[in-house]
Amino acid sequence: MDIFNVFSIIGTIAFAVSGAIVAMEEEYDILGVYVLGLVTAFGGGVVRNLLIGMPVTTLWSQGYLLKIALLAMTIAFLLPIRWILRWRRSEAFFDAIGLAAFAIQGALYATEMGHPLSAVLVAAMLTGIGGGIIRDVLAGRKPLVLKDEIYAVWAMLAGLAIGLGWFKNTIELLILFVLVITFRMLSVYFKWKLPRRSLRGAFAVSEQVRRPKMNKEDV
Repeated sequence: MDIFNVFSIIGTIAFAVSGAIVAMEEEYDILGVYVLGLVTAFGGGVVRNLLIGMPVTTLWSQGYLLKIALLAMTIAFLLPIRWILRWRRSEAFFDAIGLAAFAIQGALYATEMGHPLSAVLVAAMLTGIGGGIIRDVLAGRKPLVLKDEIYAVWAMLAGLAIGLGWFKNTIELLILFVLVITFRMLSVYFKWKLPRRSLRGAFAVSEQVRRPKMNKEDV
């Protein structure tokens, strides 16, 4: 089994279970659990394939991954509630595993196809976070990967490292895998965030100032 398959299996299990648990949190039925789990596990790869020129239909040649995803979601659906609660407490860790595995997988696909560094970065990022974004949108949530602790940056840095040729063989890629997980968990623990600028408060103050003026004009 080559390194592509290893990272594909790890990422598929982590993200399929993640999507299934989100579906159960939103009280979806079993069909919703399977749909959300599959979207989480394979959505990022489909978007990546569209952008780097890989046939989207390659998804159907990954029958073993579909079976693995279905098995993982079925187990998650049947698990006792206390086990699921334990998973929720460690959700960030398993999500980090999926992020690292899929980001590296996406970057490897792009480099194998001879794409430039920019494409490798995009492939790593979208493979790592694309499924999670689609999952949150379908679940009616704001995509956490765009507003929570640093997330997508670690996928891009993994793509950068592979695109520059710093990590090539199996041992080096496994080291990179561990590094991405470590930095993602450090960002969760220390709550590292990218700079942000919120306009919600400013708009609220502006509305409060405008309303008294409008009331005076009405009088």
